[in-house]
Amino acid sequence: MTSTVFLFSDRRNAWAFWLGSVMVSIGVALHLPMFWMARDSGYILAGMKIDAGMLIGMGCIVGGIIAACLGLLPKRLHEVATYERISPPEDAPLTWAHWRLMIVLAVALVIDIMKPASLGFVTPGMRLEYALDPKSVALLPLSALLGTAFGSFVWGALADLYGRRATILLSSVMFVGTSICGAMPSFWWNVGMCFLMGAAAGGMLPVAYTLLAETMPTRHRGWCLVLVGGVGTIGGYFAASELSALLQPAFGWRIMWFLNMPTGLILIAMSPLIPESARFLQHMGRLEESRAMLRRFGAISQEEWAPRAREREKSAIRATNVPSETASMLGTTAALTLAALSWGFVNFGVLLWLPSALVANGRSIGLASTIIAKSTLFAAPTVVIAAYLYSTWSTKRSLLAATAIMTLGLGALLLHELAIVPMLSNPIIPVALLIVGASGVISILLPYSTENFPIRMRGRSTGWVAGWSKIGGLVAQILSVLSLVPSLGTAIAAVIVPALASILLVVVFGPETRGRDLRELESHDD
Repeated sequence: MTSTVFLFSDRRNAWAFWLGSVMVSIGVALHLPMFWMARDSGYILAGMKIDAGMLIGMGCIVGGIIAACLGLLPKRLHEVATYERISPPEDAPLTWAHWRLMIVLAVALVIDIMKPASLGFVTPGMRLEYALDPKSVALLPLSALLGTAFGSFVWGALADLYGRRATILLSSVMFVGTSICGAMPSFWWNVGMCFLMGAAAGGMLPVAYTLLAETMPTRHRGWCLVLVGGVGTIGGYFAASELSALLQPAFGWRIMWFLNMPTGLILIAMSPLIPESARFLQHMGRLEESRAMLRRFGAISQEEWAPRAREREKSAIRATNVPSETASMLGTTAALTLAALSWGFVNFGVLLWLPSALVANGRSIGLASTIIAKSTLFAAPTVVIAAYLYSTWSTKRSLLAATAIMTLGLGALLLHELAIVPMLSNPIIPVALLIVGASGVISILLPYSTENFPIRMRGRSTGWVAGWSKIGGLVAQILSVLSLVPSLGTAIAAVIVPALASILLVVVFGPETRGRDLRELESHDD
């Protein structure tokens, strides 16, 4: 009975979700015959006519997604602020339930990151099959980035309205549906599906961070957030590259899209292991369900917590009840937005344009690739170091340090371009600083965001920051499509400005969140 309560609102909702998932799966399966019939031609489908089975399959997918959405609608009562009645899992010990949630969300993020990461592996084959010029093929990553930005903004808002679990599962169902991109005979169908895939991928990331932040005990929250996010990011890129090397030689580029079906089904199968946030249930007035969820994660009882709550609330008011509370939150939002925008410019702009710039400066393409490849070796240990510093040293200073290293890398790369510092004639030091800093920023940025906003806006605020990290890349891709890519020096100079501004704003407005009880935010959540 308990598990049924917090998984779905009632039996009808559960049936609607599972029926919708089956319909979407059937819809995708109806596209597979066309793909398999093209095996003798190397799985080339360009120009083939969409048959009746595929049309019926598209209808099943649309109907299935609608049914699944209806099944995910929560039992919404009324918003309350009775946080003293039951204890959120701030003081709970780390249990197997916490570890299981970390593992499930790490797998979810690996699958999530795989989707946009696959773009780089499908583009060469797609360009060849559809005979695309560079401007046309650039529309694919542009569509994906636009989708991820859209998904971050919209899914974050949906998470605050309908729940964290519901939005994660919505992404999973959409992953399955968008796998039909692998059977599309037209490039423009791929562009459209890429937008939907990006929306699902961009939406899951901030919501997963929000759910994890609201479930983990305070003293473990920092390292759990950074480590799960880092494992998801690195694992996603690794899985995409390994599966591409294993499957593309035999099945062509389209198989990378069809992988959305089994990976999406894995997430749906794991749905009983994905709980709803007890904080969200409590916020919606669903106190009985919230208590059941808290017991699942070993939270302390109401009687044990009540005296602590009064003292904690008093200390929270003394610490944070100041006239500049609203200004501080706006300042923090601006700081995180600029940090996200700067990271997007670096990751989707500067680092993508860097190989061409190195070749233009007389480096061979092989040497340019080697320099970047060697520099990326620092990414994995950076995530581990970031998780350690974030949880044991300082959340605010960790973000400042990562942003400062990224900015220092930009400055060093600018000096390399200007050729005025002899010791920077070899670009490997600037590139390594840039990649290490960027890896640190993206590892810390969203965890820090989840810890700075109250529950009623935590999902949309984290989604806002995640969305702006894609906006920087979106601008870079638009410049590429329009053949307006600036010189590397000009691009770097433009990115340094918001990066420095974000550092200044974090220094002034960014609070220290290490060891911060999220209940302090709720005590001022008007």
